[in-house]
Amino acid sequence: MSKVCQITGRKAAVGNNVSHSKRRTKRKFEVNLFDRRFFWVEQQIWIRLTVSAAGLRTINKIGLNAAIKQASEKGYLTTIKLAE
Repeated sequence: MSKVCQITGRKAAVGNNVSHSKRRTKRKFEVNLFDRRFFWVEQQIWIRLTVSAAGLRTINKIGLNAAIKQASEKGYLTTIKLAE
């Protein structure tokens, strides 16, 4: 499983650890991801999505159907896993 949000497309960012002496070493800023099940009312099915905290807020704000439509238009959502 890749560490990419299926709703917002967020993925790990690269930056630097900066020590007290200002030495810089590379590091990763990982995304806050969750595996969540959602009930898609329009299709009457349960789906499983890997979403970030920002993706959860997006779903709460605009709704699951609109968020899925927006993510598929932008190319973030390639496959939807059906949840058993």
